[in-house]
Amino acid sequence: MDIIETLETLWFNSGFQSFFVNGGWKNLIMIVIACVLLYLGIKKKFEPLLLVGIAFGCLLVNLSYFGPESTDALYHPELWDNFLNSEHQDYHSYGTIMAKGGLLDILYIGVKAGIYPSLIFMGVGAMTDFGPLISNPKSLLLGAAAQMGVFLAFFGAICLGFSGEQAASIGIIGGADGPTAILLTGKLAPELLGPIAIAAYSYMALIPMIQPPLMRLLTTEKERQVKMEQARTVSKTEKIIFPIIVSIFVILLLPSTAPLVGCLMLGNLWRECGVTERLSDTVQNALMNIVTVFLGISVGATTAADRFLSLRTIEIVFLGLTAFAFSTIGGLLIGKLMYKLSGGKINPLIGSAGVSAVPMAARVSQIEGQKANPSNFLLMHAMGPNVAGVIGSAIAAGFLLAVFG
Repeated sequence: MDIIETLETLWFNSGFQSFFVNGGWKNLIMIVIACVLLYLGIKKKFEPLLLVGIAFGCLLVNLSYFGPESTDALYHPELWDNFLNSEHQDYHSYGTIMAKGGLLDILYIGVKAGIYPSLIFMGVGAMTDFGPLISNPKSLLLGAAAQMGVFLAFFGAICLGFSGEQAASIGIIGGADGPTAILLTGKLAPELLGPIAIAAYSYMALIPMIQPPLMRLLTTEKERQVKMEQARTVSKTEKIIFPIIVSIFVILLLPSTAPLVGCLMLGNLWRECGVTERLSDTVQNALMNIVTVFLGISVGATTAADRFLSLRTIEIVFLGLTAFAFSTIGGLLIGKLMYKLSGGKINPLIGSAGVSAVPMAARVSQIEGQKANPSNFLLMHAMGPNVAGVIGSAIAAGFLLAVFG
């Protein structure tokens, strides 16, 4: 009898009982989705550094969470619902999360507090050469134009009935900047973090498939063949002064951009100043890898089945694709305008690199340019708009955070 009771206890406390008795079929669907994402990350190499972690976080939460009664769950959405609904979101609220939450609840604090995305930006700054942007300041216009999709998707989301905070979080997918999307969504619409993060990183991975048809549709063969003159050499002094000036101007203009822009520029200053090689190396490698681990698993934890499986998720994926496509189109259209105004000296293909996916979007511009003209080398010219897109997406996020935060 004791053995039977023990077996019954094990059954009622197992996840299998929740799957087959308590309506855990939605969790089974999410487990399949997690396995598909793992396949895409590992086999197809779709943004593997983050997508593998996100997918496994999705797997973990849907293996352990079957509703508020799940005492052994690694992540508890209801705790975060209470946190968001509390009058004062202070250290006492975080203390409740620490005391009652699971492992992934604790890791998720870094997302909610904006720590992980900001540290990722610090690493991006340390790995990025701003020289192409400094040598050709007109690239800023292309980076700004590529934010068009952000605001078009924002208005589209409003039309579909999303709140202003949710629409802002969906629109930022168009910036093609995963950390920015995660930071903004974590602040404004954390209930949508799972689908928004997966959409953002999926479209970033699909840049080589999404952008080329739009590039060929909106540009002529003659425009794609244009060879651009070699950019001027940027001095060391310029590279040191640039992140300082950008930080002062942008943060004074939009204080809400301080976490992203400040960390981006600090990382770049460590790279360029010549006296902090150890710090630059640490931020680029060890710190970046550690934060990527925590960020991926934490974001994946927000894909609990009862929150993720809904019509809203499909709408978010569609709006995200729309945002990304129109951001690419915005950069290309301004690129064509600059081609006309320059008398045919600027190749409009570099406009598509105005989205923030560094350096993938710039590489796509290079590939398409060489298809039209094998002697064409657009990579360094496209890096200017690409870096401008990173700054532009952070500014767009800061603007939306200032309006809706």
